[in-house]
Amino acid sequence: MSTDRETAMGWKDHRKALFAMTLVSLSSFQYGVDFGIVGGLQAMIPFLQVFGEKDPLTPLGYNIPSDRQQLIASLMVLGAFISSSSSGFAAKYIGRKLCLWIACVGVFLSTAVMQTTTQIGGLYAGRLILGLANGLLMTHSQLYIQESLPGRYRGLGISLLTCWVSFGSLIGTVVDNFAAKIPTRNAYVIPLGIVHVVPGILVIGLFFIPESPRWLAAKGNFEEVEKSLQRLRPQGWSIAQELEEMRTTLEAEARIQSSVGYLDLFRNPVDRRRTTIAVCALTSQAASGAMFVISYGTYFFEMANVGNAFENSCILTGVGVAALLATVLLITKFGHRRLMMLTGFTLCGISQLCIAIVYTLYPNTESSGKALVGMSVLYIVAYNSMVAPYSWLSGGELSSQRLRSHTFGTATAMGFFFAWLTTFTAPYFINPDSLNWGPKYGYIWAGSSAVAALWVFFFLPEVKDRTLEEINEMFEARVPAREFHTYRCTGSHAVLGGKAQAEYVEAQLEPIRQEM
Repeated sequence: MSTDRETAMGWKDHRKALFAMTLVSLSSFQYGVDFGIVGGLQAMIPFLQVFGEKDPLTPLGYNIPSDRQQLIASLMVLGAFISSSSSGFAAKYIGRKLCLWIACVGVFLSTAVMQTTTQIGGLYAGRLILGLANGLLMTHSQLYIQESLPGRYRGLGISLLTCWVSFGSLIGTVVDNFAAKIPTRNAYVIPLGIVHVVPGILVIGLFFIPESPRWLAAKGNFEEVEKSLQRLRPQGWSIAQELEEMRTTLEAEARIQSSVGYLDLFRNPVDRRRTTIAVCALTSQAASGAMFVISYGTYFFEMANVGNAFENSCILTGVGVAALLATVLLITKFGHRRLMMLTGFTLCGISQLCIAIVYTLYPNTESSGKALVGMSVLYIVAYNSMVAPYSWLSGGELSSQRLRSHTFGTATAMGFFFAWLTTFTAPYFINPDSLNWGPKYGYIWAGSSAVAALWVFFFLPEVKDRTLEEINEMFEARVPAREFHTYRCTGSHAVLGGKAQAEYVEAQLEPIRQEM
């Protein structure tokens, strides 16, 4: 429960925590760089000469078989799924920082393999190792941010992390655009080289920030928790109160279920509900069709014969970065999870439907090409500003403190699984050698976006500006999803006494009394 003085503290007061947030959020930059680069490599002639085959029927004169295209994109996602799934085990023995250090080593190794190999098997191995590293980076960086920031800045931290994904994708796409003119293998070796930059910064920077205080609390090391909070919180912050709230929350969770493991995610109704919501919130990103647009954007534009594919992809990614920057600036004040995600999925579905209808009626025409690019811009604005930041945010902040590593790791893994499923199956729909649907693939994603919007409306709680301990209290009190925003937190957990539930009942009866 924040004091008035703590509420009045601004971002300058929290500069130590925001510095740690900014550094750790860089983990997602190279994830975005990879998507931007790999999406463009598949439209580069030097890359296709090494890993593809001649095809005089395509605009480039070369093509890549759909099975290779599937594996190049999906092996990275599969690796991320595997490492994300293991986050519960990793958290049991090692902290957030060590997981990030291990991931950086994996990035260095995998990128070096991809730069030097000319065999498709070597490329596959590099993609899988990179996926394992990316899964650790994306999972543990977000856990660190969720667990280290005050409640009001949690949305800012996750939106900045998603912003780095798109900014990295933009950098990768722009580098591809210039490197594509190189007639040798350097056309794709040079872009892969920039993947080394951010892990190098992280390896050094992590020495200057403390371990996650809530991970330390979950390990029972409250002396180190206090030291961590002293390095992260401003002068005048009630560290003792925050420390006691962590201790009380862990005690309340232990009353419900003391064990920590993957089976405990579903053993009791409270944890089962939180796990289900966290998983659905993260996997909802895949329902929008984002991985189809991100992974195959350049190839998609090229095969649809829509202007300069690289330039169109640069424009699309640049607009996405601008949308995310706007989100970073606005999320602290206007970041209502339910409203933003509901609006975002609606716009994503409409844009995908328009793309499919226009291309069905007017295939391969200049007007349909312009419509495709225009609707893609609308899609990426909606996805980057209203879907991606809030789905990642909800997946982390709605997890219980005791099981956060297991819950968020499982949610992230399922998100990566559905992303893998999208990248693996998309070539069947868009590749000229397969179904050759092209933009008509949007019909499927329009329907799935509608389903995701309905789920948000009925099941996603609103927890803007709530601390993680307050969120715990509301779940333990069994508050309905659409009533979270009106619930009055007292600091007392339902399982430790009846005060919280009584307060909730009083809050619901007050409007009725006023009408009498």
